[in-house]
Amino acid sequence: MSGPLTGIKVIEIGTLIAAPFAARMMAEFGAEVIKIEAPGDGDPIRKWRKLHEGTSLWWYLQSRNKKSISINLKSEEGIAIVKRLAAGADVLIENLKPGALEKLGLGWDVLHALNPGLTMVRISGYGQTGPYKDRPGFGAIGEAMGGIRYTTGEADGVPARAGVSLGDSLASLHAVMGALMSVLRVKTGQGEGQVVDVSLVESVFNLMESLVPEYDLLGHVRERSGGALPGIAPSNTYPTRDGAYVVIAGNSNPIFKRLMQVIGRPDLAGDPAFAHNDGRAAQSALLDAAIAGWTSANNIADVLAALEETGVPAGRIYSAADIVADPHYRARGMILNAELPGGTRVKMPGIVPKLSDTPGEVRWQGPALGEHTAAVLAELGMAAADIQRMKDEGVVQ
Repeated sequence: MSGPLTGIKVIEIGTLIAAPFAARMMAEFGAEVIKIEAPGDGDPIRKWRKLHEGTSLWWYLQSRNKKSISINLKSEEGIAIVKRLAAGADVLIENLKPGALEKLGLGWDVLHALNPGLTMVRISGYGQTGPYKDRPGFGAIGEAMGGIRYTTGEADGVPARAGVSLGDSLASLHAVMGALMSVLRVKTGQGEGQVVDVSLVESVFNLMESLVPEYDLLGHVRERSGGALPGIAPSNTYPTRDGAYVVIAGNSNPIFKRLMQVIGRPDLAGDPAFAHNDGRAAQSALLDAAIAGWTSANNIADVLAALEETGVPAGRIYSAADIVADPHYRARGMILNAELPGGTRVKMPGIVPKLSDTPGEVRWQGPALGEHTAAVLAELGMAAADIQRMKDEGVVQ
């Protein structure tokens, strides 16, 4: 079955997270993604986090369905290869420092002249313009300056990290959206390719809800609130007797009443002061204490069963072990069985979103460095002898 992006060719000049994650999502839905890596070590993510026989498990996930070619971008012949690839591509995704491609002779003006239909997705810390554009920026900095770190953590604690590379991943999602919008414009004859300028900071900032108007009109600065949802009650994280945690969202009027009945507090359910959210939010501490008193006296399984029976939204806070064991994850195809080089079997995350007619698929795991160099160059019309010469001279690997 062909994916919805079959026929779309993507060139990836990126490392680590933001650009590679964006390209991975496109590859999962049928795009041909050619990942350009430096000879020798390749993308540093090959050695990040937990390794299996010397290679990162993250690499196998992050680069599935991609073709790896290894090119020395410090050589004129290597740059010429990239230009030939870009001339036949629909999208080029990069997350180098602004100006780095220009120094290599691969800037927008050059590539656009070679291929007017090319979309160039540029991911950086602060964007391609503005007074901060030349500053180095990682996802963590995007989270800090985009506003989400300030609002994450306990009220009396230091700003906290979400636990994953949220800034990079959000930039990846915006990059894919921008790329597809631009490609659609080209394919429908509405115009030429364009630059999609994605900032890590702005990608995080785009999620920050009504943060700015709250401050501008009301002088309100949203602060950290732990597991609670400020101004909306009750909605928080509560402990259970067996050491688990459950998130309960009882913040609509009818759900609140059902929740209070479940925890044995019909007096709160019928109190006019709590009939609407503004009244509940004003006394959220009282409501949270009542709910926590009930959850703390019961095991997680009993809490979830009681809330599900009465239609109160709730969920256990899952670890990796909980996710892998969950039957709903398996039923939705979100836990896939993969095979690594050497035959080792390993579970990998499934594909999102779910398309009814042209779903995404995993065709292979992240490739070895330069695994597809010879094949891709041959597709460009290069002779086997020339490819071997370039390997001998260190132009490609």
